[in-house]
Amino acid sequence: MTTTRDRRNFLKTISAVGTATVLAHPTTAKAGPKNVLSPERKGVLVDTTACVGCRNCEWACKVAHGLPAEPLDSFKDRSVFASLRRPDDKALTVVNEYPNPRDPDLPFDVKSQCMHCDRPACLSACIVGAFSKLENGAVVWNGDMCIGCRYCMVACPFQVPAFEFDRPIQPEIRKCDFCADRQARGDLPACVEICPVEALTFGPRAELVRVAHERIMRSPRDLRLFRSSCCAVRTPGGDHVAFQR
Repeated sequence: MTTTRDRRNFLKTISAVGTATVLAHPTTAKAGPKNVLSPERKGVLVDTTACVGCRNCEWACKVAHGLPAEPLDSFKDRSVFASLRRPDDKALTVVNEYPNPRDPDLPFDVKSQCMHCDRPACLSACIVGAFSKLENGAVVWNGDMCIGCRYCMVACPFQVPAFEFDRPIQPEIRKCDFCADRQARGDLPACVEICPVEALTFGPRAELVRVAHERIMRSPRDLRLFRSSCCAVRTPGGDHVAFQR
């Protein structure tokens, strides 16, 4: 009987100590991912009929995100257009050049970056909730949550998320974050701010889609050259980077 009572007292004591320890050192829970689809969410309209391929947006993006960048004048080099490029961990936005069947001397220049989808495949595929869709329309990545599975890279239909394979310690997933920090300060995305020909228009997504359709209706002949009129309306993700072509 004494042995049984001693065992009970011992278990009660251990239980009390364990409870006190948990109460004294509460665990801080990390916030889960957001997936906000606000009617006021922002977007960027890319007018490829106005883009001149200056690549100033590439430079501004690198500077805004602390990536190594050559002097701005070096981005005038058009030899990079010899092959198609896609965003990577060292260039979150890139410009590619496509032939113009009507006038070979005037090719089309098209900016490429994260599309900040309404229904992001990267967010759906992430098993730990490292991606969030913010109220302003940006799709952002949280390094504190990421485990490096890279499912987001497989899921993205635009092949945008890039992994820092050459960074052995704490590599990150890199992608355009819609300059979320700049927007929080009331500034324009870096690419929009620097564009010298106003080929990029920032504003509410719904308004940008309306503007794109109005511009297209004013020059319907150009539509025959392209697959679609406004890709943000037709793509599965409901993109926040609309291309008016």
